[in-house]
Amino acid sequence: MKFLISDTFTSSLGKLTGDEQKSVKTTAFDLQINPANPGMKLHKLDKTKDKNFWSVRVNSDIRLIVHKSHESLLLCYVDHHDKAYRWAESRKLEIHPKTGAAQIVQVRETVQEIRAPHYVKTEPEQTAETKLFDGIAEDTLLGYGIPTEWLDDVRQADEDTLLELAEHLPAEAAEALLELATGGTPQPAQQYTGESPFNHPDAQRRFRVMSDVEELERALSSPWERWSIFLHPAQRQWVEHDYNGPARVSGSAGTGKTVVALHRAVYLADQNADSRVLLTTFSDSLARMLETKLTLLIGNRPRLRERIDVYSMDTLGERLYDFHHDSARLATREEVEALLVGLSNSQQDHSFSRRFLISEWEDVVDAWQLDSWEAYRDVRRLGRKTRLPEAQRLTLWTIFEEAKKTLKQRGLITKAGLFSELAFAMVRRSTPLYDFAIIDEAQDISVPQLQFLASMSGNKPNSLFFAGDLGQRIFQQPFSWKALGVNIQGRSRTLHINYRTSHQIRRQADMLLDPELSDVDGNSEQRTGTVSAFNGPSPDLKAFYSHDEEAKYVAQWLRHCRSQGIEPGEMAIFVRSPSGLPRASNAVERADMEWLVLDEKMQSTTGIVTISSMHLAKGLEFRAVAVMACDDDILPSQERIESVSDNADLEEVYNTERHLLYVACTRARDQLLVTSGDEPSEFMDDMLISS
Repeated sequence: MKFLISDTFTSSLGKLTGDEQKSVKTTAFDLQINPANPGMKLHKLDKTKDKNFWSVRVNSDIRLIVHKSHESLLLCYVDHHDKAYRWAESRKLEIHPKTGAAQIVQVRETVQEIRAPHYVKTEPEQTAETKLFDGIAEDTLLGYGIPTEWLDDVRQADEDTLLELAEHLPAEAAEALLELATGGTPQPAQQYTGESPFNHPDAQRRFRVMSDVEELERALSSPWERWSIFLHPAQRQWVEHDYNGPARVSGSAGTGKTVVALHRAVYLADQNADSRVLLTTFSDSLARMLETKLTLLIGNRPRLRERIDVYSMDTLGERLYDFHHDSARLATREEVEALLVGLSNSQQDHSFSRRFLISEWEDVVDAWQLDSWEAYRDVRRLGRKTRLPEAQRLTLWTIFEEAKKTLKQRGLITKAGLFSELAFAMVRRSTPLYDFAIIDEAQDISVPQLQFLASMSGNKPNSLFFAGDLGQRIFQQPFSWKALGVNIQGRSRTLHINYRTSHQIRRQADMLLDPELSDVDGNSEQRTGTVSAFNGPSPDLKAFYSHDEEAKYVAQWLRHCRSQGIEPGEMAIFVRSPSGLPRASNAVERADMEWLVLDEKMQSTTGIVTISSMHLAKGLEFRAVAVMACDDDILPSQERIESVSDNADLEEVYNTERHLLYVACTRARDQLLVTSGDEPSEFMDDMLISS
């Protein structure tokens, strides 16, 4: 007999208290070891449409719902007695007549009339009478995995009711309808005729066969992590496609770019024997997250894992440089800044600010490794909007040239110089260091890092695969990839279904960005077609005029989230910079919860609220997020604005500041709160327009 668990079970398990979960897990282990154990109190349910549903007594109040047949025992749901029975009475397990996939389907007559939630707005040019799927054949709809008894509701769906309807459908059906509604053409579900309906690709995203107690223990200890690496069948084509040059998958936050990158790394390693694969991102904390998910994805294939290296770009660069060189030392950012400021002070005939001087060095001179006055004079300053006459450039070059000489005399090298030297070393290698490189969060890759990757790949087919979102670029100035030999035109795809963030949170966060974003090479990302796969409450935006009032409200909000079953480890507070961290910790303390300040070397901890600056929010996910201290003099950063020497440069400052707030807001799955404790940021006004 097969022993399986469903994602509906792991989801319901996570909503119970810690002690209740322990009791449920003990019962689950006992069931797996001996389903026929006479000590197990199984009760056949007689008020359900599906006559194979049974109740298992966990304790005096908790009931486990299982689906029991001659071939299998499936853990379906767990809750308090009455809620568990009501769930079973409104569900049935069936094999889809068209696709052959096993589905847990909500019984249609148990659902009240589907109405538009009050927080889903209809666009002015559309009406509630417009039916979205009138012209689509029934056989086509069935091919998307839509249960037969829900076809009439799908026919009646309009823009207002689509999201609520999607909540009642199996995931593959809901996602196909969302893609259709936004102008896409979803791939029909695979028709499966194999032995078990649980082996269908769509079924495998929600049902898992447990081969032993150890596997069940792992599944129940980290259910979210396991489900979070499942690849949607529609995304598999981008994972397994054969590209004749560099390729990129893009999409807004929560659309599954990282999952695609992970599966691409495993696919290439699996399909190319003895190949070496690099999976990289821009920070050590994100690299650790990728490594954790990669281990879950690969499972018990250690030899495959040995051929995939996971590093942040900087860590990889430093390891390689240390291996090949032992004379130079990496200069810290503080050392370079002090040197530039000191040399600048000795030059009295200019009025450049400290911040401009440093950014000109980092984004132009050091990034492109300019080594002569002629090179600096003639360089195209992409992303640098301040116009510099030749006389001013000459003054600046005097400072930069002396800085380069001093660094060399001290035996120091910058990170840009390190990657530049590694790029030359890669070209001279007889065999490539890596056969394939997959780069996550690619929007924040730097000029010298991309040069290094391009030289390492030799522009071979499938050698470079990027995943990123232009709307989340917060660290790097825009520059031309094509100028470095990395041309993704014709090999760029945008993902449009958001699996992580509710419709309401995504919609409000999207107000911070333009509906279309383009890179320097003209590759564009359309954001208007993105839809979320589920509904949720509207974000809460509150402006207070004292830090104390703000902290009180955030504390109350944290307690409310806790009362809704959200654990402290599933909550986070983000602020613009470290100076705002005391405001965040004050709110958590008032809520009588513990907190942890996140830094580059830490990860969020179970049972403790995470507080962090927005710059470290990348790649993180929480059920509830508060973004505090969105005051007018904090966001956008007044220090950055005041350092701008040309009004044209303000656009770049505002863009990256908006991106920061967007990143912080889209870390939330279910609940989002944005607050100010003084005059609110203009960015909050932009978000309020849509509320």
